[in-house]
Amino acid sequence: MPAYVIGKVTVTDRDRYREYAKLTPGVIAKFGGRFLARGGEVVTLEGPEERQRVAVIEFPSLERAKEFYDSEDYRKLRKLREGAATVSLIAVAQE
Repeated sequence: MPAYVIGKVTVTDRDRYREYAKLTPGVIAKFGGRFLARGGEVVTLEGPEERQRVAVIEFPSLERAKEFYDSEDYRKLRKLREGAATVSLIAVAQE
């Protein structure tokens, strides 16, 4: 069953974050993932207004999403992202 990683990001250093953003698609693809939405227009339909950058990534399974997050490749990218953004990531599996 597919799983989705949903990220909410507040960018604090655009130049450093751009470097991270350039490298993430390749690492995500190694685990069978792909972006469904990434940094596009966000419209709040209900609840507090969302002002953060939002990304939605599809993986073939929750296990693959967790493998991506725990991988050495992504650990390196997370290190690169440090100081450039604050991030909240969740993974949810489709029923």
